[in-house]
Amino acid sequence: MLSAIQIGKFCMPDRSKFNYAALPFVGIHIACLAVFWLGVDSVALWMCVALFLVRKFGITGGYHRYFSHRAYKTSRLFQFLLGFLGATSGQRGPVWWAAQHRHHHKYSDTDEDIHSAEKKGFYWSHVGWVLSPEYDDYNEKLVKDLTRYPELVWLEKYHFLPPILLAVACYLAYGWLGLFWGFFVSTTILYHTTFAINSLCHVFGSQRYETGESSKNSLWLALVTLGEGWHNNHHRYPLAACQGFFWWEIDISYYVLVVLSWFGIVWDLKQPPKQLLQPEAAIAKASSIA
Repeated sequence: MLSAIQIGKFCMPDRSKFNYAALPFVGIHIACLAVFWLGVDSVALWMCVALFLVRKFGITGGYHRYFSHRAYKTSRLFQFLLGFLGATSGQRGPVWWAAQHRHHHKYSDTDEDIHSAEKKGFYWSHVGWVLSPEYDDYNEKLVKDLTRYPELVWLEKYHFLPPILLAVACYLAYGWLGLFWGFFVSTTILYHTTFAINSLCHVFGSQRYETGESSKNSLWLALVTLGEGWHNNHHRYPLAACQGFFWWEIDISYYVLVVLSWFGIVWDLKQPPKQLLQPEAAIAKASSIA
């Protein structure tokens, strides 16, 4: 384990080291160059869009709002399916992802924050930390509620299997075009729309709430990330299943969760406290909610 993270001590990232476990991440980016030789057609493009959207929900509705913040409840079976879907994105398993994200909320924009754009720079907050061996492991103490499920521990251990299976399925479904557009290109877009919340949403946008850190709300990022761009709202009350607190704040991930709740697949979707929706709440300080 990372002792510096476990005991909460300040640990500046060692930018001189490269995490060789991140080689698949780098390789996926390089593989995208093949599209200049392969070209594209309508089927490949639709595969790219569809697999981006479905897997994006695996990250936003699964890894983020469920595994990291427990913003709603679901069955053990659907919990595993959410974890598997999120893992196809190539962003490790749900346990690692949730541990790093909970650590970020606990220490947001302090020296101990894993990916603070304010403290460690834009590049580091966007992708540098992913390439560093500093954060290859995670603090088990932050995710005891997840590690009690053997199937999630198994999924974490073999997190590389879901993306490999998806890549094979893409190739079998539509050959090289299916593989490169359906998997490599859509996965790369998934990476950077996820990382943009760590970087861009702490630099550009507006702040409704004074949260003691740099989170911002961004409509255009909310659109491309299925609602994650309402980041200042989220840092004000991380436990909410919705990140768009008002009707005009488009939050597609939340809409999907609502539809799933109609069928009893998920339930107990947590809402922001009513006082946060009042005009005077815009100057309120954030409570210490992990």
